[in-house]
Amino acid sequence: MAGPAYPAWVTRWVSGQWRQRKRPPTLRPPRPLALADKVANRREQGGEATCITEMSVMMACWKQNDFNDAACAEEIRVFYDCVAKAEKQRRSQNEDALSSRGNLPSSKVNKLLRRFPQIRHYT
Repeated sequence: MAGPAYPAWVTRWVSGQWRQRKRPPTLRPPRPLALADKVANRREQGGEATCITEMSVMMACWKQNDFNDAACAEEIRVFYDCVAKAEKQRRSQNEDALSSRGNLPSSKVNKLLRRFPQIRHYT
């Protein structure tokens, strides 16, 4: 039994004969598409500031007591405890982890690009 008979335009369209000639892409890259050996060093977006309240209280105490450390010992201790806790929390985060935006920092990208260099074939 023979297959269904399609009109001639359907067979031309399916076979690609409707295209008279194949044109190259309109945009050609000026250089070969390959990764560079390094990326620009960008400063990381800093996180939110920590211990601002404690620092403000400590500075207000200093101002009231003519910058006498003995009178503001409790405020200074609270500020240093907050700083130590924030530093411990920052260090506990895995340094190899991605940033909050999901991107690697430029230093890690450069390290990976040095570790896995591009194979270049010059002809």
